[in-house]
Amino acid sequence: MATFLYSIGRFAFRRRRLVALVWVALLALAGVGAATASTATSNSFSIPGTEAQRAFDLLEERYPGQSADGASARVVFKAPEGEKITAPENAAEVSGIVKELKEGSDQIATVADPFDKKAPAVSQDGTTAYISVTYDVSSFELTEETRDSLENAGNDAREGGMTVEIGGDALMVMPETGITEVIGVVVAGIVLVITFGSLVAAGLPLITALIGVGIGVSTITALASVMDLGSTTATLAMMIGLAVGIDYALFIVSRYRAELAEGREREEAAGRAVGTAGSAVVFAGLTVVIALAGLAVVNIPILTKMGLAAAGTVVLAVLVAITLIPAFLGFAGERIVSRKDRKARKAAAEQAAATGEVLVADAPRDNGGTRWSRFVQRRPVMVLLAGVIGLGVIAIPATSLEMGLPDDGAQPTSSSPRKAYDLLSDGFGPGFNGPLVGVVDLKNSDDQDAVLQRITGEIQKNDHVAIVTPPAPNQAGDTAMFQVIPKDRPNSTETETLVHDIRDLGDTLKSEDGAEVYVTGATAMNIDFSEKMNDALLPYLALVVGLAFLLLMVVFRSVLVPLKAALGFLLSVVAALGAVVAVFQWGWLGGLFGVEQPGPIMSVMPILMVGVVFGLAMDYEVFLVTRMREAYVHGESPAQAITTGFRHGARVVTAAAVIMIAVFAGFIGSSEQMIKMIGFGLAIAVFFDAFVVRMAIVPAVLALLGKRAWWLPRWLDRALPDFDVEGDKLRKKLDGKATEGGSGKEERETVSV
Repeated sequence: MATFLYSIGRFAFRRRRLVALVWVALLALAGVGAATASTATSNSFSIPGTEAQRAFDLLEERYPGQSADGASARVVFKAPEGEKITAPENAAEVSGIVKELKEGSDQIATVADPFDKKAPAVSQDGTTAYISVTYDVSSFELTEETRDSLENAGNDAREGGMTVEIGGDALMVMPETGITEVIGVVVAGIVLVITFGSLVAAGLPLITALIGVGIGVSTITALASVMDLGSTTATLAMMIGLAVGIDYALFIVSRYRAELAEGREREEAAGRAVGTAGSAVVFAGLTVVIALAGLAVVNIPILTKMGLAAAGTVVLAVLVAITLIPAFLGFAGERIVSRKDRKARKAAAEQAAATGEVLVADAPRDNGGTRWSRFVQRRPVMVLLAGVIGLGVIAIPATSLEMGLPDDGAQPTSSSPRKAYDLLSDGFGPGFNGPLVGVVDLKNSDDQDAVLQRITGEIQKNDHVAIVTPPAPNQAGDTAMFQVIPKDRPNSTETETLVHDIRDLGDTLKSEDGAEVYVTGATAMNIDFSEKMNDALLPYLALVVGLAFLLLMVVFRSVLVPLKAALGFLLSVVAALGAVVAVFQWGWLGGLFGVEQPGPIMSVMPILMVGVVFGLAMDYEVFLVTRMREAYVHGESPAQAITTGFRHGARVVTAAAVIMIAVFAGFIGSSEQMIKMIGFGLAIAVFFDAFVVRMAIVPAVLALLGKRAWWLPRWLDRALPDFDVEGDKLRKKLDGKATEGGSGKEERETVSV
């Protein structure tokens, strides 16, 4: 592996114009594809294998012509204090708005008058009413004129003193990340300047990362309509791609500068940097790809697409790092090194030329990384206990984790959808915002009317039910649909119990009469989704950790190092989940992170964090520990190897972690709760994993293990392929060439890597 990547690095350095042209062409091609592609018109959500999805599919089959993908809205009215919405002047105002909405757009399918005697939509106390609006197209296909007519529908009523709020997905817009995303990139740039002391060296990782992300996100945009990719897919890919793209470039540029400092010629330094640090990049990228692509085992299409899209962006980041980075290093010339270092190197060369001495690399000097590693090795037990106990305490809130999918009740209290949600809840009951849809398949039933009466009667007796609407048969008479309004809020355990009670009743009816009863709707989908996430978490964790364990065993030629890496990851991800629960569910420091309304954690969050954080955590494990492995293979003692690893890797890993935290934290400013939560969760997880697990717990455990850390049974050593990640074979090969070449410049290029 190292030898192959060494050749790629030298080729890219020599043929830099060709390599750069290829990447620019790919960026242009992806950009043209994104610009000319049709806009994604669907954000479909399905959960294969669940009862809610089977019921949804049955409705589409048995009730043709009723579009399930059309946008919807509710215009909610509350009469002024002391008045009724049914008062003649208020009722006339509402009826006028019904007419106005019908004439406001040709995209409207239906507008339901709240005073229609067949289906009234007025609260029992007569103070609240709502107009239901459905559209023929999805929210993404609504025109600006249609949106404007809906937004302006209640203006006259508001002027008359009524409260008018609008909920539903008709006014849903693409999420905004805000200025904080830009701030994250700016912070990354500042960290790079501090790390390298050179604007050229700092700008190179940013430029190459943006090229890789640009290609990835543009490709996703171009394929969004064809593959039904939601807006969150591109955002997650951008988030992951930008973070790893900067980090991978950072490690290779840092290694290149180290090779230059040891006296290498520029092309040789580029080759060795890609051959050594590039090997770590490839395997670190593989762990991220495994974790993200592994989301497919959950069998949730939207999650699979998000994972594969983000994995594709990571692959691009790896390819950019091992090809475009060495090409740009060729363009950068001596400016990749700070002006101070260039002057010092020039002065040393002039002195060597004047005295006739051979210029050699300076002896390694102590830095913050070496001092920290020695401190940890002197007190490994104390550091280990402090790290484990500290993360364990932070993880405690995770034991109170409540999961759900966000609805308008999770919106900021200042937003119109949230106000509409609260008005409906106050006027019609907490369960009104989460109605259950019952579907009865009557094909195998002998007495359909009796079955429907029994079903609705039994459901109405349930203590958690407020209203059961009369069943509405389809034209064929083989299916009936009804609504159940729970007494409790959609995310409550009581509503979840009600869903299971109705399904148990359906099982009884199927065995007795042959009729099948299903429960669907947004609330039932939410419950099924959460249960499926819970059921899939352990198998997914076992698959991802198992595959990555094998991969890391190949990288480190050790059993205990990969095991320690996996256990450290579990500690950091549980602690991160605890922090997410504390902020987003309990509301601690919520104002600091823009959390206006605490509530359940999104069902997708735990499994998504496991996938993404595991891949990113292994990045730092690979980058830091491969340098230790390299030193150990080249003859250093276990203790010296830890110190060497920190001497070369601590500063760069710290910079990489700060950059990744800054990039993820930039998405906390998003207007969409899911993106905000993911950004916070990933940022805090990287902080815990990089600075507590990898920088403290890892060296403490390695210090306690000593030589045993690098133990691998002989039979397993022979069975595992040797990819030469630490570059030992590459070093011997290059040393051999230098020996054959004699003396002079080639000899000076054989300084140990």
